[in-house]
Amino acid sequence: MEITLLGTGAPAGLPRPDCPCAVCATALGPDARAATALLVDGALLLDLTPGAAFAAARAGHSLGGVRQVLLSHPHDGPPVEVPAGLPQPVRVPDGRELTLLTGHRVRAVAMDAGGTGYAVTGPDGQRLLYLPPGGAPAGLAETTAESYHLVLADVVGRPDALARLRAVGAVGPTTDVLAVHLDHDVPSGAELRRRLAAAGARAVPDGTTVVAGVYEDVPDVPRRTLVLGGARSGKSVEAERRLEAFPDVLYVATGGTRGGDTEWAERVAVHRDRRPGSWRTAETTDLVPLLAEDGPPLLIDCLSLWLTDAMDAVGAWDDAEWAGGGEKALRERVREVTSAVRRTRRTVVAVSNEVGSGIVPTTASGRRYRDELGRLNAAFGAECEQVLLVVAGQALVLRG
Repeated sequence: MEITLLGTGAPAGLPRPDCPCAVCATALGPDARAATALLVDGALLLDLTPGAAFAAARAGHSLGGVRQVLLSHPHDGPPVEVPAGLPQPVRVPDGRELTLLTGHRVRAVAMDAGGTGYAVTGPDGQRLLYLPPGGAPAGLAETTAESYHLVLADVVGRPDALARLRAVGAVGPTTDVLAVHLDHDVPSGAELRRRLAAAGARAVPDGTTVVAGVYEDVPDVPRRTLVLGGARSGKSVEAERRLEAFPDVLYVATGGTRGGDTEWAERVAVHRDRRPGSWRTAETTDLVPLLAEDGPPLLIDCLSLWLTDAMDAVGAWDDAEWAGGGEKALRERVREVTSAVRRTRRTVVAVSNEVGSGIVPTTASGRRYRDELGRLNAAFGAECEQVLLVVAGQALVLRG
């Protein structure tokens, strides 16, 4: 199947009319996007949007061969004029199947929000799934016999939809995931590409034609990532964002509960409320066994607190204990963790503080902690395919 994306933007397009935000102001050229609409093999049109005929012509296609027009969601604003010769657009009831004379089979997929998804099987057996803006499939089976060749979804707005599809096998390693319904929630250009690549997805300009089943452009998701940043820099949000499109993530909290510390409890609650409901939590600093096991992705938050616990255990705050074997014991603990990261088969995203760029601590123990955290970050980062530094909520790629 050949799919031409006549538009890839949100229903209001990008830039939005009369929106003064920075993203809309810079959404120019290939980053400007009309409302999402797909032309499948010249025979099936998924979503009719203003200017669809002109968009098809610019992409070198015609709507003259379209035999069916299906809508995935209500269209706000004035009614869209149906170009001459096109069938009247319809929305198919959930679960209903259509067979076109062209050999395409279409099944309407129920959503957990307003709208209808469409699973399309082409005459050649290639399969695509198209989801409406803000929607995720509802009532998925526990397993799927085979994955789709192409999925087009609101990856930015509903990353959990991708996680659900991965959980049942509907999205596999060779599934080409294209982000559509793109709005001004994420800066366009390089930042959008970076975020999507972390989710195993990509975006293409309006007018692009893709072939279902050709997966050479599917981005490789880094298996090990270290996210560094200062206090309140957004490093934990960045780390969580990198895994929210994957199911069954194990969140490894290394900070403990700290009974009686209400401010710490509030911090923990904010983190917990932000996580997807499908994630599990393990409160532990024993990272080596988790890294050695097979299993779902790990999000370790954070290495800074792991180091505090390790330094407590070896007596690093006492100069005599430090000189008498504590330093050597800490080096061995760090070596064990970094060796486990090197050998792990799991997807790992770890968070750590970057504290070496500020004021030099006034105490010997503070300087010791700063130095050891710098060494730990360097050793851990050396084992990662990707290393990021988050500054003022902006992620800078240091490696990968």
